[in-house]
Amino acid sequence: MWDYTGKVLEHFRNPRNVGLIKDPDGVGEVGSLACGDALKLSFKLDDEKKCILDAKFQTFGCASAIASSSALTEIIKGMTLEEAGQVTNQDIAEYLGGLPEQKMHCSVMGREALEVAIENYHTGDTSKKILSGKVICTCFGVTEEEIEHVVRDNDLTTVDQVTNYCKAGGGCGHCKVDISDVITKVQREKEKTAPEKPVGKKLTVLQKIRLIEETLEREIRPMLQKDGGDIELIDLDGSRVIVAMRGMCAHCSLSEVTTKEVVEKKLREFVADDLMVEEEK
Repeated sequence: MWDYTGKVLEHFRNPRNVGLIKDPDGVGEVGSLACGDALKLSFKLDDEKKCILDAKFQTFGCASAIASSSALTEIIKGMTLEEAGQVTNQDIAEYLGGLPEQKMHCSVMGREALEVAIENYHTGDTSKKILSGKVICTCFGVTEEEIEHVVRDNDLTTVDQVTNYCKAGGGCGHCKVDISDVITKVQREKEKTAPEKPVGKKLTVLQKIRLIEETLEREIRPMLQKDGGDIELIDLDGSRVIVAMRGMCAHCSLSEVTTKEVVEKKLREFVADDLMVEEEK
């Protein structure tokens, strides 16, 4: 039995905005009934074409697929197309209070449908997928570009994570080596563009605090603030970084996961490899 949050169950049992908009401005279709999940998203802009007036969906899939689609329509209503284009699959999952790791592909499907719908509005292209290129996973029709996309957007490091986020590798398994190669490729690209960590002499406490604050401000705080949350550096004790979650994050059931999987990982990447992040109790 999957461990669903109350919000996931609420959007599954009482999904918002089900249906198809008459004369929509944008339509996006992704997924396949043969693969188990499919989603059709449509939206209507206001008269001045400045923001999304209404959004509806039709989906075939599990509880997470229905809840993710419902959440997506709620998120984007009232947004400009530019703002909607910045919505990520993590935004969808966080809106629902989190999804089981094995069901994250449902949030990715929502993000893809939105991208296709926006592209449809701008160009009239009705193709079911924007992403193209070499097909890596023939079982689920997942391309190399799509795998790169989910690896980069979600900072994935293992083949199992990729399977959870886009199903690639979840069939016969023959593509797992190729998926691993894609992960390595994306990681190397990130290493080339990432700011270099200070090398040479040991950092003073003040230097370390400054770098931690800079990393929180640049890499972490913007993501949390999008959902009404925030983070504050409380103390630094050797390699122990004490932080406090603020706003909506202070009451989130996934705050411990965020602390370890997001905050600690980023601080180790940009400040020092030995940092351990703890949430103030």
